Amino acid sequence: MARIDWIKHRLENWALWKVREASGGMGWATQSVLLSDPVDRSREIMLPVDEVDAEKTNQAVESLRLGRGHLYVTLQFIYIKGVGIKETARNMARAESTVKANLDHADHAIAQWFADQAELKKKRSFTT
Repeated sequence: MARIDWIKHRLENWALWKVREASGGMGWATQSVLLSDPVDRSREIMLPVDEVDAEKTNQAVESLRLGRGHLYVTLQFIYIKGVGIKETARNMARAESTVKANLDHADHAIAQWFADQAELKKKRSFTT
């Protein structure tokens, strides 16, 4: 399996949003959404955080907590704590290949969550 680009992008946005949670509470930024934070420390590019997108992604990630906790923990290490594959593998006492597989599986689980949510929305629109 390979990583899903649009999910990876959503997770990067979600990570920025979660980092703001500590300073702004409940995930919402204390500063204007027109201002921005750096995506990562290795680049100087500044990107705004899409808070609606991040909240939806947060719901998807939280859905992994029960039943797929290993995927949830992997995402926390990689995206929230900002440690790499090697350090995540060490912390989880897993092989690096397992961490990479967890990321792939998390992407697919999150993509399925979004598909399920779209299906629910579609069904609701037919019943009203």
